[in-house]
This record gives sequence, C-alpha cells and structure tokens, in this order.
Amino acid sequence: MRLDKFLKVSRIIKRRTVANEIIKKGYIEVNEKKAKPSSPLKIGDRIKIFFAKKVVTYEVLILKDSTKKEDATEMFKIISQEEK
Repeated sequence: MRLDKFLKVSRIIKRRTVANEIIKKGYIEVNEKKAKPSSPLKIGDRIKIFFAKKVVTYEVLILKDSTKKEDATEMFKIISQEEK
C-alpha cells in the first residue's frame, strides 16, 4: 500500500492531498529514510512524522484499503512521541 493512502485510511492525516504535501516537504520518514507519497509500506514498517511541536513514530500493524473510523486505530501503534 502507498504511504499517502495509508496515512489517509488510518486517519493519521485526514486527507490524501495533505498527506502528499507533507511527504513532499520531507516531514515524513519510513524506516529512517525520507519518503515519497508512493513509498510502499508493509507490516512492521516505522513511520516518523515531524509535526509542528512534536515528533511521533508509528508502527504499521495492518494494511487495509478502507476502514471504519472506529477501526482505523487498529492499523498502527504509536511507538514514541517526543516534544520539540
């Protein structure tokens, strides 16, 4: 599954276009490497997102093409949160 789609489906980022912009600006890494919107994800990958005031690392648990809002949090696990 593409990184931008995963971020939208898991509801980490609400819209795919916003996810694309953030990825292109370099605010997201997958397994410690700068990512592209089309970067393929697999179970166990770690996604690090540099938000304005914090850095959050997620681990991919499940890959689904679509999900309900209640089930979206089952797709990932938060590994760490650091304040800037």
